[in-house]
Amino acid sequence: MDTDAKQSVARIASIDAYRGLVMFLMMAEVLHVSRVAKALPDSGFWQISAFHQSHVEWAGCSFHDLIQPSFSFLVGVALPFSIASRIARGQSFGRMTFHAAWRAIVLVLLGVFLRSAGKKQTNWTFEDTLSQIGFGYVPLFLLGLAQEKWSRGLWFRRSVGDSTEGSTRRAAGTTMICWVALAVILAGYWAAFAVYRLPGDDFDYAAVGVPASWPHLYSGFAAHWNKNSNLAWAFDTWFLNLFPREKPFTHNGGGYATLSFIPTLGTMILGLIAGVWLRGETTTGKRLGQLVLAGVVCMAAGFALDRLGICPSVKRIWTPAWTVFSGGWCLLLLAGFYATLDAVNFPAWAFPLRVIGANSIAAYLIAHLIGGFIINSFKIHFGQNIFEVLGSAYEPLLQGVAVLAVYWLVLYWMYQRKIFLRI
Repeated sequence: MDTDAKQSVARIASIDAYRGLVMFLMMAEVLHVSRVAKALPDSGFWQISAFHQSHVEWAGCSFHDLIQPSFSFLVGVALPFSIASRIARGQSFGRMTFHAAWRAIVLVLLGVFLRSAGKKQTNWTFEDTLSQIGFGYVPLFLLGLAQEKWSRGLWFRRSVGDSTEGSTRRAAGTTMICWVALAVILAGYWAAFAVYRLPGDDFDYAAVGVPASWPHLYSGFAAHWNKNSNLAWAFDTWFLNLFPREKPFTHNGGGYATLSFIPTLGTMILGLIAGVWLRGETTTGKRLGQLVLAGVVCMAAGFALDRLGICPSVKRIWTPAWTVFSGGWCLLLLAGFYATLDAVNFPAWAFPLRVIGANSIAAYLIAHLIGGFIINSFKIHFGQNIFEVLGSAYEPLLQGVAVLAVYWLVLYWMYQRKIFLRI
């Protein structure tokens, strides 16, 4: 095996660094840039920054909108490495499948737990990142295991042999399985929305949280993907009301939906394809070329689906167009990290990100659970006005910087002591 191939089975620094960037952007919500921008309305810098630290209302994309796709994508990227490691340790198919199912259940319930913090009772909704990944994790694992067996020749060796040509054909077949699965999932999900009946002229959008003056309602064919009147919304009005709740579920304020886990699985499959390429016995240049080419093609495809009126690109309901468009961004971001970390073997610059990325579950929990405690502690011990030294406009920013610093120090302490939360 050559140097490049050896690198492909080792821990790849770019995966941890990219994951660290994603978690940092999520934790950086404590900066509350939008509040700074509101206090400084004439500052173009803060207006642009606020846009990219917020989700767009419906169609389109900000940098902040790439956090959840990236997190989901990286689950797929890491899976081939995890499966190969477990096979090397002699784990059986049954044991690996049980672990995948257990991980899926824990992720779903952990998402519910975090969304229930501060509520009067359990908040049974499943639209957040962890629950969405959990619902799709077992199918992703089974697909990943199938591609691993295929790549090892366990299902293919008799027909093509153990020659170099056979290895090449097996490698091509490995990703072909994933591409076909991706196409079937996205086409099927698109068709399900497309055939779902449109609401009548008397549909009360205001009753489902959509003001009459809301500027993002589509007409014509695209109306199949309108906020809180689509297939996924209809499913949730049935499914979520099966759980105990304070009052009947009628809509999600942001338009998010449980069924989005299906196209989110598509995002994870794109990550799985990227992970297979990174583990492939080929050159660094070819791996990088595969990531860049696939990224450009996916971005162009998503953009075309939206512009041609075939499918709007909407993150909140994770439309198929959004899946391939955001997936293209994920592939290009991974390529950028791979080029600057693994290809040139210069990982030192990304160490702060790797500290976060190596402990992503801990980072997720910290960001959701202890922010308020940290802020109160600063004010108790250093004065209630500690964050107003630059004026009230910058108070949210300074407060967020302090909280982020504590987050990172906690994660660094864990990193130094090799304390990593795993599911």
